[in-house]
Amino acid sequence: MPSPIEVAAGLVFRDGKLLITQRPADTHLGHLWEFPGGKREPGETFEICLERELREELGTDVEVGGLIEELTHDYGTLSVYLRFYRCRWLRHEPRPLHCQALAWIDAEQLGQYAFPAADARLLTRLREQWATLATTAPSSVTASPPTRGA
Repeated sequence: MPSPIEVAAGLVFRDGKLLITQRPADTHLGHLWEFPGGKREPGETFEICLERELREELGTDVEVGGLIEELTHDYGTLSVYLRFYRCRWLRHEPRPLHCQALAWIDAEQLGQYAFPAADARLLTRLREQWATLATTAPSSVTASPPTRGA
């Protein structure tokens, strides 16, 4: 199998709510909800990738903080290596430029959205630590130990 696709994704909290986006219908895992971000380009850090992707996909600027989670997930036909960062929204209201839709959700709404299988462990952590993640500074939250093939 080829090397995993490297992806940076953001956990962007504002006023206790988390930003999620819906994948376009005509893409892999279309219609599912995800944390905004995208593929890392050669020579690009994950943090710079995330800033660029949120600017391109949502027209918004964020400050990328601490790494929350990293994992590799195998979908059978492809594998992804995901790094999730806590982010702080800076300016420009997010707009669905390159996604089907977006939503700001609270902890109770998290279970109402279908996410890719790769996000399962992160979703569990969000349910357990929402209050801490939603209120602490982006750089003060740290990652869980990495899990390959989870």
